[in-house]
Amino acid sequence: MSLPTPTLHTARLRLRPFEDADASDLFALHANAHVLRYWDAPPWTDPARAERFIAASRQMAEAGTGARLAVDRVDDGVFLGWCSLGRWNPDYRSASLGYCYDDAVWGHGHATEAGRELLRWAFDSLDLNRVQAETDTRNAASARVLEKLGFVREGTLREDCVVNGEVSDSWVYGLLRREWQPSPETRPAD
Repeated sequence: MSLPTPTLHTARLRLRPFEDADASDLFALHANAHVLRYWDAPPWTDPARAERFIAASRQMAEAGTGARLAVDRVDDGVFLGWCSLGRWNPDYRSASLGYCYDDAVWGHGHATEAGRELLRWAFDSLDLNRVQAETDTRNAASARVLEKLGFVREGTLREDCVVNGEVSDSWVYGLLRREWQPSPETRPAD
């Protein structure tokens, strides 16, 4: 079963399927060592990685395993990053939330705003019961985003990945449908 990749809107943001034209912005984002300092993969050095990421995003939707959305600012159309629902399991009504944003827009609420709209779609349209997320324990800003969205820290995965050659721990967060508190400032998808 394919998973429809929606276009969603908030007051400031547009979440949309990736386009081939996004490759250069996507590469710049994932080539930034500062942005990826807590990721379990090194910064990209090959621009073709962006094209493969976009192709994989389309394949996820076609296979029904997830949806990755580019995030643009509404007022000027600037690419800010992306967010996703991955590992979608319709039998368990669960998925995993992920995101990556340009460091120039950190601290302005974009990740929280986009995440809230993606969660609205997850719970309302996909009828999910649970969304999970993980973040490196050193990434306090990402942990704050998840907590603002209503996620509850459920545990620590000890030494579960290697980031830039350093073994690190991750926090696991979960959000259940019954705990979800949608914010009134978002708009429905068109």
